[in-house]
Amino acid sequence: MFELDGKTALVTGATRGIGESSARALDAAGARVILSGRTASDLARVAGELSNEPITLEADLSPPGAGTQHAKQVLEATNGEGVDIIVNNAGIPMRRTPETLSEEDFDLVFSINVRSLLMLTIGLVEPMKQRGEGSIVNISSVASLRGPLGRVAYAGTKGAVDAMTRALATDWGNWGVRVNSICPGSIRTRATDQHIESLGLDPEKAYEDFADDSMLKRNGKPIEIAYGALFLASNESSFMTGTEIVMDGGATID
Repeated sequence: MFELDGKTALVTGATRGIGESSARALDAAGARVILSGRTASDLARVAGELSNEPITLEADLSPPGAGTQHAKQVLEATNGEGVDIIVNNAGIPMRRTPETLSEEDFDLVFSINVRSLLMLTIGLVEPMKQRGEGSIVNISSVASLRGPLGRVAYAGTKGAVDAMTRALATDWGNWGVRVNSICPGSIRTRATDQHIESLGLDPEKAYEDFADDSMLKRNGKPIEIAYGALFLASNESSFMTGTEIVMDGGATID
């Protein structure tokens, strides 16, 4: 079950949190993982603990053209063969009230969370189409479903990710390429801790509030989302495409 021997997977934002856990889960299932991230030392740390000859690629996905350029990096690193699996995890949080949101804020969060995700995926799909199969997993958020307070731009990016997931699944289904998204709820990661602290808030209190909002009365773990990505990457989900899997402990039900 969940055997990925002989498969190559790209994970963006692979040096911590959900991305790191996804890379480890895919590697444990037999895939060769291409780790994409901004910091060479963190990429080396994760790669050093993987088993299947991982590849590391430094990439900043915020500038114009970054997604297209990164796709070229991946193709060069794989001698043009590309990948079988993409986990589009790279992204940034942003909390701004509508009144304080600037155009620069808007452009930054959309450039990483939406534009680069889409252009990277487009740049890597052709080998999948030629092989007649492939799995693309976009890490979205329950922010696309709930309309969270003070996160209008961030929620907009995740709504766009879910809409693009459905549209790409329609575009590429005839070639056997599947596109799905995962909408995590509150997942405790170092990046989220840092973001909460940057807002002058106490992470412990914030996570208690997040847990109270969940039917399971706890926060999720990165590995729990990684297992969802592993399922979508594998043949066990072969009849799933164009859908969002909500993994939030039941927070969006009420």
